[in-house]
Amino acid sequence: MPGKTIEIVGGGLAGLTLAIGLRQRGVPVRVLEMGGYPRHRVCGEFISGRGIDALRRLDLFPTVLGAGALEGQTAKFVLSRHSAFTRPLPEPALMISRFHLDQCLADKLLELSGELIQHAPRASVGRCASEGVVRATGRRLNRGDPKPTWFGLKVHASGVTFAEDLEMHAHPKGYVGLCRLPKGEVNICGLFRGSEPAPPGVNATSGRQPSWRDILTGPTGSPLHQLLETARFDLASFCSVAGLSLRPFANTTPEECSLGDALTMTPPVTGNGMSMAFESAELALEPLTEYSHGTLSWDSARQTIAGRCHQAFDKRLRWARLLQSVMTNPLLQRGIGGWILNSPRLWNLMFDRTRSAGLQA
Repeated sequence: MPGKTIEIVGGGLAGLTLAIGLRQRGVPVRVLEMGGYPRHRVCGEFISGRGIDALRRLDLFPTVLGAGALEGQTAKFVLSRHSAFTRPLPEPALMISRFHLDQCLADKLLELSGELIQHAPRASVGRCASEGVVRATGRRLNRGDPKPTWFGLKVHASGVTFAEDLEMHAHPKGYVGLCRLPKGEVNICGLFRGSEPAPPGVNATSGRQPSWRDILTGPTGSPLHQLLETARFDLASFCSVAGLSLRPFANTTPEECSLGDALTMTPPVTGNGMSMAFESAELALEPLTEYSHGTLSWDSARQTIAGRCHQAFDKRLRWARLLQSVMTNPLLQRGIGGWILNSPRLWNLMFDRTRSAGLQA
């Protein structure tokens, strides 16, 4: 006998993974997605840490590989014109285009007879405080946060040659990350301080306002700019998002059951956001299955999920915020940042703490 339907608002990584896991357990599922598939997202397109193990346990690892995932083993960090560090990743990571991954996950859900409503009205978000509804809408935009906000830019490109699987370049206002994708493409994604994707101001060289290309490719003469001089940008892949806040939201909406970035956005410099989406979905499966079958109340299910996510992510997020502040602060990049990257022991410690700190419930 079918149980109660779980409605998931948001069809990104957390929402689709949760829906697939629930369908694997026979739970009726409805996903409301405001956009459509396939689509590009502002994302580092880099999976590392426990999320890979979660994909294996959910039998989704073959799906991710089928979407074209590549294995990454090395990373290079460029903090200034004269300060660069190359490090092996303590654990292999996966690099994959969200354009293909989201479509593959949506197809998998449909194969399992899950209900997927694309181009759902944005008013659907208003249902997130209702019983049986999970919010997986992705990053929450800043609403009157007095602290500085961020904006993100992302584009795919070809014609870029670099030696490592992942490169991170410090930027005067943030950072830019590059990772390999199939067919010789590269994902270029940056996070910058400010409220708009093209902040006001005049480029000292050209005498015009900076474009998204100016921002993503970095100052003239910088290692990043030199690396991207031959880049051929796929304009159809360009996307942006503004008004991002890195402050946690876990306690601001206690009436909601939230997962992934809707719960809290991990500092992107760690490259752990995609992993946390998969992990949070897995943590929610058992309580939501019990609720659907009538053996657990909605309040108990929601509180259990919140407690599991707090236990799994709280310490990790503390370390991530520390690393984010070091790697995006020009005064700290060459000092503490260089010290961390130059020490294999500290590098391994920070990698572990920003991916594995906290116990899985």
